[in-house]
Amino acid sequence: MLTADFDYHLPPELIASEPLADRSASRMMVVHRDSGEIEHRAFREIGSFSREGDLFVLNDTRVVPARFFTDKGHEVLRLKPLSPTRWQCMVRPGKKFRLGHECRIGAATGRVVEILAENGDRIIEWDQIVDEAAHGHLALPHYMGRDDRPADRERYQTVYSAQEGSIAAPTAGLHFTPEILQTLPHAFVTLHVGVGTFQPVKAEQVTDHVMHHEEYEVSAATAEKIRAARRVICVGTTSLRTLESVAAEKGRVEAARGSTGIFIYPGFQFRAAGALLTNFHLPKSTLMMLVSAFAGRDLIFRAYAEAIREKYRFYSYGDCMLIV
Repeated sequence: MLTADFDYHLPPELIASEPLADRSASRMMVVHRDSGEIEHRAFREIGSFSREGDLFVLNDTRVVPARFFTDKGHEVLRLKPLSPTRWQCMVRPGKKFRLGHECRIGAATGRVVEILAENGDRIIEWDQIVDEAAHGHLALPHYMGRDDRPADRERYQTVYSAQEGSIAAPTAGLHFTPEILQTLPHAFVTLHVGVGTFQPVKAEQVTDHVMHHEEYEVSAATAEKIRAARRVICVGTTSLRTLESVAAEKGRVEAARGSTGIFIYPGFQFRAAGALLTNFHLPKSTLMMLVSAFAGRDLIFRAYAEAIREKYRFYSYGDCMLIV
């Protein structure tokens, strides 16, 4: 299976770099796996696709300002705080951040104390806590073609976000308003979204790709609701990856906490997800492979071709697809 098998051409004007004023005003393509039928609906109609015994499972992670710039203009992306003053980071330009290199963000001075051999990430130790409120930025996806603005601090969050720790938003959840959510039976899991989720796969063969790891948690209460549901509708690929990770390890969804690097591509056997609400994904990405595994590659590519013809809005601030 080749990475190139999951490529497609997207006209740049269909990339949504700005959000809609009304979260729930997005369009929603509905893809029926059993019949191959494709419908064009509005997200506000999502409740009409819910039946008795359904449970919507959402990721309640909250995006943190993880992008920083030093006094020299170099970029530091905090991937994981190992402690308040010790960070695992991606840096740019990498050649500037040699072992022992010092940098400043506001009043804090940091020093590179380790270079991780497996991926080149840096461990930076700070002499004091970096002022995140003053110097932190949201790491908006590169395809938006712009830096973050103050309005993104809340708009690039789900209305139910609660657990701080993500670099990127679980974007399928961005369509929900409190009013819509309260009409649907639902439960929450947490998966802190890492930067690798949206990066294209560079390996020629799909199976040669090495997945990033992300921290997750499923509470006992949520696990009980999931086991009692007739159908689980995962809101976003992060919710799906969380449930399938636990189910693959334990045989069913149980209370769990840990780190997952699950890689879902065609041929994967789903144990937990019965339906999936998701946005439209980047070409040659692991998420494109995941939806192809869930709905079938041919049906997904037919749906994407139709979405392009119908001028759907793509990616994080774009429209959504419900796969049933």
